[in-house]
Amino acid sequence: MAVVGAGAAGALVAVQVCETATRRRTPLDLVLVDPAPEAGRGTAYATEVPEHRLNVPVGGMSCYPDDPGHFRRWLCAHGEPSVRDTDFAPRHRYGSYLADTLGRSIIAAHGTVSVRRLRTRATGLADAPGGRLELRLADGGTLAADGVVLATGPAAGRAEWAPAGLADSDRFVARPWAPGALAAVSPSDDVLLVGTGLTAVDLALVLDRPGRTVHAVSRSGLLPQPHALAPLPAVPPPPDLAVLPLPALRRAVLRYVSATRRAHGDWRPAFDGLRPWIGQLWQGLTDEERAEFLGRDATRWNVHRHRMAPSTAEAVARARAARRLRVHAGRVTGAAPDGGGGLTVTLSDGRGLRVGWVVDCTGPGLRADAGGDPLWGGLLADGFAVPGPLGIGVATDGGRLRDARGDAGRPLFTLGSPRRGELWETTAIPEIRTQAKEVAEALLAPLGGRTARPVRRRPTDQFGLPLSTHAAAAAAFRSGLGRVITVRAKAAEAFSRAVELDPGFALGHAALALLGHEGGADVDVARALADARRSARERGDERERSFVDVVTRRIRDHETHGPGAPGAGGAWSSAGSVASDGDTALIGHLERFPGDAFALGIAVPTIAFAGVGDLDGTLALRLVERTAPAYGGHWFHTSLLAFVRQEQGLIDEAGDLARAALAEEPASGHAVHALAHVHYESGAHREGREWLDDWIGGHGRGAVHRAHFSWHVALHELALDDSAAVRRRWFAQLAPGQVGGVRALVDSGSLLWRARMCRNWTGRVPVEGVLDAVERDLVERPSTAFTALHSAVALTAAGDLAALRRLRTHAAGADPVQREVVVPLCGALEAVLEEEWATAAERLDALLPSLRRVGGSAAQREVVEETLLYALVEAGESDRARRLLEERLDRRASPLDLRRLAGLGA
Repeated sequence: MAVVGAGAAGALVAVQVCETATRRRTPLDLVLVDPAPEAGRGTAYATEVPEHRLNVPVGGMSCYPDDPGHFRRWLCAHGEPSVRDTDFAPRHRYGSYLADTLGRSIIAAHGTVSVRRLRTRATGLADAPGGRLELRLADGGTLAADGVVLATGPAAGRAEWAPAGLADSDRFVARPWAPGALAAVSPSDDVLLVGTGLTAVDLALVLDRPGRTVHAVSRSGLLPQPHALAPLPAVPPPPDLAVLPLPALRRAVLRYVSATRRAHGDWRPAFDGLRPWIGQLWQGLTDEERAEFLGRDATRWNVHRHRMAPSTAEAVARARAARRLRVHAGRVTGAAPDGGGGLTVTLSDGRGLRVGWVVDCTGPGLRADAGGDPLWGGLLADGFAVPGPLGIGVATDGGRLRDARGDAGRPLFTLGSPRRGELWETTAIPEIRTQAKEVAEALLAPLGGRTARPVRRRPTDQFGLPLSTHAAAAAAFRSGLGRVITVRAKAAEAFSRAVELDPGFALGHAALALLGHEGGADVDVARALADARRSARERGDERERSFVDVVTRRIRDHETHGPGAPGAGGAWSSAGSVASDGDTALIGHLERFPGDAFALGIAVPTIAFAGVGDLDGTLALRLVERTAPAYGGHWFHTSLLAFVRQEQGLIDEAGDLARAALAEEPASGHAVHALAHVHYESGAHREGREWLDDWIGGHGRGAVHRAHFSWHVALHELALDDSAAVRRRWFAQLAPGQVGGVRALVDSGSLLWRARMCRNWTGRVPVEGVLDAVERDLVERPSTAFTALHSAVALTAAGDLAALRRLRTHAAGADPVQREVVVPLCGALEAVLEEEWATAAERLDALLPSLRRVGGSAAQREVVEETLLYALVEAGESDRARRLLEERLDRRASPLDLRRLAGLGA
């Protein structure tokens, strides 16, 4: 494959070809033909002027149409951690991003795709035997290829507007972006820019300095409009615009823009809403209507559609206010030497401007051969290409060039500016990246049978489900799945190895996305998800496509509703009574594929992931019981059943099931977690502490969520009234540095507060370090009630009344569980901080019946009951405290509760 041009369009095609071929295991040679010193920059992004900003926000400039945040994440990883999607990055940074993304794609494709650069120009093209094409090169060589992409960018303008006296002058700069084009311009020379679009704006910033006047002239005298400082979402246009003739279309669009401005205070959302439909609207016009649009409407469209970055607009406004930039409406009608080395330029209104230099800023030509490019000139002359509508660009069939007979049979493609006659809006990255993806797929389609390693019989996972990959990648996937179902570390590393071995393995990418999203693994979630979706479309089976869809929906739920409490421990965390889109998809997936252990572990997590939304546990029970036949008593399924049974209060059965699972797989984290709850709820605190401590130091060395198991040991030590052991445990295994993120909030913070409420920790508890280890948004603006409960506890432990009130305000506007449970909980804890003990006790007591709604386990929610006991004692309500302690002792033995009960009797 040959890509002629290695600027932005060529780089985007090369990225898509490399990655698509690698996913499909299609070996090929890719040749980039371009004399530029570095691929990816081209003319637009080679500038090093810091004032030159992108005119599309960061969020619209990703290389990948299915991963819009890729450029922002790249900037964050390369020195700009606070950049937002709405910011406007310097253009040279985008050039670096393109070059880096291409380089990474080439490295990742090594072994499947061979990439080389020819630093020369293509000057002609001819047919070659076997349906191939032969490129003639400026260095005298030739290159035969199975497919060719012409990514040559915009055609250079020919300055046909310039009068003879100007066109022949050595003071006329026809191509301002050519290297050194402005080097001869003296700091004292005034300059005339012909054109007032974005090119003129860029050059005005370069040339602006005290003592110089920069003039800019165009027929309209209109500069581009600025982008909004705080952009609003796009407003979709009214339906059926494409069927309207131009006069009716013009009126409909004006009504739509006016209505948008009245409703939102800004016209920009209307233009942004129109953008995806421009190609369809343009193609719906006749040639006569297109010509009318170009003559009457194009200027107004361009100044509103192609906008300046806010910082650029501000710099232009300063220059105009200081009269260093002067904008004129008119045409250049004449130019003559002024006797002092400069020029006197005459405008159509009769004015004369004395300037040192005139610069052509009218932009690229609309004709494919307008700049005199020998390659395009030869293609048109030889009939390999024909002009597009109104002579603009060339005619294509989905990017494949039509020849003089109207056929599009050659493997000859183009994208971007050469398609402007057909699409009109086709010169910006959001359009070019989509075309690059389509071109890459069309190039590779005829090579679908050329696989490097044909798969005859698919390998399976450890539960017998087939995997659409080869044996080596399948082995790595099985290793990762084994670590997931035992709740052990380094699952992400195993899945990464699987996709390294087979970049087109959908399940490997989906597993990585899920571990990054819900398990806290160091994974670029958006990138992994995009790879999973592409791979599933290309060669995933029904089960794999369904699983990828589940992961996609769960991640989109996160984007819609904010981060929840992944890995927060306990059972299934509930965010409300209505199942999310991801939950619905997950349940449906398990109905069709009950043997998908990864999916079942997501739905009934016990300790990892976030589970399905479920208020009373019956859904999880149904899922486990319904899937039982697919597992035939496998220890993994038995582990999940053990946890469900203890949540039902069937402690003895849960213990038997957990021990049976551990007899087969001693490392099963799910079974260990179930047995930890069994020991706690049955009052077997000494046995539970010793057994779990031994497991943590043995089979549990590689466990994920070791902090949560340590928390369980500490609960036993609290129940045993061993305050010294609790302190040692906290500092050794639960203090910040050992634990971070939501785990620190849920385990470390709650343990400190419980120890204080049990009077096992005297003095101030060191909770500030816990709060510092958690993102502030997660503390004060949590998206789930489960996280909110633990945030309220930690803030109370820190004595931060103001933050607790902010949390209550947030919860009042959140989901129903936060409104109905967390808001009154915050109110009760505010009373605790204000030492209004009777009020606190009444409010906490009223909360206990509804507390299950927040999710998590009974052991986790017990922190509220401990606070109630403390408040009752402080309020002098000894009888009520005694009744509560006696009820607890009826459930399970506890030296701690016996000591507290004895203290009340005294």
